Amino acid sequence: MCGIVGYIGPRKARTILIEGLKRLEYRGYDSAGICVYHDGVLGLQKSPGRVSEVEALAEADPVIGAGTIGIAHTRWATHGEPNQANAHPHVDTSGRIAMVHNGIIENYTTLKKFLIDQGCEFTSDTDTEVLVQLIGHFRANSCDVLEDAVRAALQEVTGTYGIVVVSVDEPDKLVVARKGSPLIIGVGADEYVVASDASAIIEHTANVSYLDDGEMAVITREGMRTTTLDNVPINKEVSQIEWSLEEIAKGGYEHYMLKEIFEQPEVTRMAMGGRLDLREMQIILGGLQGIDRELVKTRKIILTACGTAWHAGLVGEYMFEELARIPTEVEYASEFRYRNPIVEDGTVVIAISQSGETADTLAALREAKQKGALALGLVNVVGSTIARYTDAGVYLHAGPEIGVASTKAFTCQLVVQALVAIMLGRRRFMSQSDAKFYMTALSEIPDKIETVLQQSENIKDIVARHVDRDNWLFLGRGYNYPVALEGALKLKEISYIHAEGLPAAEMKHGPIALIHEGMPVVFVATRCDTYEKVIGNIEEVRARKGHVIAVATEGDEEIRKYTDSVIYVPDAPVPLQPMLTVVPLQLLAYHAAVARGCNVDKPRNLAKSVTVE
Repeated sequence: MCGIVGYIGPRKARTILIEGLKRLEYRGYDSAGICVYHDGVLGLQKSPGRVSEVEALAEADPVIGAGTIGIAHTRWATHGEPNQANAHPHVDTSGRIAMVHNGIIENYTTLKKFLIDQGCEFTSDTDTEVLVQLIGHFRANSCDVLEDAVRAALQEVTGTYGIVVVSVDEPDKLVVARKGSPLIIGVGADEYVVASDASAIIEHTANVSYLDDGEMAVITREGMRTTTLDNVPINKEVSQIEWSLEEIAKGGYEHYMLKEIFEQPEVTRMAMGGRLDLREMQIILGGLQGIDRELVKTRKIILTACGTAWHAGLVGEYMFEELARIPTEVEYASEFRYRNPIVEDGTVVIAISQSGETADTLAALREAKQKGALALGLVNVVGSTIARYTDAGVYLHAGPEIGVASTKAFTCQLVVQALVAIMLGRRRFMSQSDAKFYMTALSEIPDKIETVLQQSENIKDIVARHVDRDNWLFLGRGYNYPVALEGALKLKEISYIHAEGLPAAEMKHGPIALIHEGMPVVFVATRCDTYEKVIGNIEEVRARKGHVIAVATEGDEEIRKYTDSVIYVPDAPVPLQPMLTVVPLQLLAYHAAVARGCNVDKPRNLAKSVTVE
């Protein structure tokens, strides 16, 4: 799985495909490949490593250089190690059909045994090759055209897929299909660009059609025809991509991640824009209109997500219970559907995802809807699968997030949850004065984030004193416990330093055994009801000669007596503090990764959008 690009049109395919792969590099990958048809031949080049290596091979291949139809892929290994044989595109035994694929074919071992018995010869360890071999089998034995062979093969498949197929025998045709893995078709002037992500399309066209699960498109030079897998015609709408190419550029920053950290004041304003009306003291969320009464009457909220979005959900749990007085649970999406969860009448399930394509989150959402829950989505990508599958939802308006490690999307997830919680709280029990207090404070968050960002160089200096340490702890309480988890995750993701996040009070129930001289321990120690308790936890670390780094409230000079380093954030109401306290931890992780020479935007083994289970 990872990035897909396909092209058919009047221009040379190689340049468009390679440029598309480069646009998708941010998603994380370990191998890449390209296949272009020309004059009765499929030119195929693939390699482990970076897109630049495939680009060099493609430039020396005359077939790839001449053709005007082709497919390309960046792979993040799931079945088989990252090597040339396992890289995409894959071809069938005849060598006449090529395919790229995102997803996982769960019954590939059974299908592979059948195909070997039919005389197919396999050259890779991947599940993807099984699918293209199956398509080749049906094309050779029972189907007159490529799309029928693809349709027949997919009827036999269990799992998820986003595929683009090309054939020597039908050289002016791309066959595209999806189930659980996103595919977008860019509609240009006499040309089409297919991709798993809009970033590979927007340089060529802003007009796109989003394939839904169970749909197939047959694209020729004359046009596009979309059907279900049962060959029922579908009239697909063409919509507009909202992001520009300039928005995806680095804008003078060394890395996308740093750019996105510094974009947080702007994007949090965007997340509130048109929604937070301070004049009328009301919150307007157009995506929830029509179900607002149902929301007000809800008996229980379940937040489901993965990774960073799950940490945002943990903060949301505190918000919904304190501000809206609604019982709330947070579930790992990857576990939710496998434990037969109890979804009672009046339950609202909210899926949180930056990409809107996270496979585990989408599966949890399906489980919740099947059990009768009202399904909402908090996603960033307009037109994504989760956005289209839910009953209603709120977009984050964070803009494109290119860095694999999520930063600005996390902050916007907190902002949007705060908006929903305050809106529900006001309609359920919250006084006008309390609502005004929180809404006003929320409107001030972007300016306060700017203040935190001014400390980037100070944080860089702090990191320099501790970056050689291979084990860190991050501790917080209440609303800032999830921030500690997120800080530890960021450090792990991009600097490869082992780090753990914990509730500060839990340290003495085992993890205190890890504390030794010089070990960095990061405390989120802002002014709140548990401040004195956190100071006690800091003392426990100091007694064992750990190095304490504290994120504290501006004006708190007392805390300097207990710490080795302090990073200050402006004061804010406790439910809104995570929007500020997470920013220093993002910068801390970023500077640590740079100091250690890591690939900040493309950390090893990670993908931006995890579209397999």
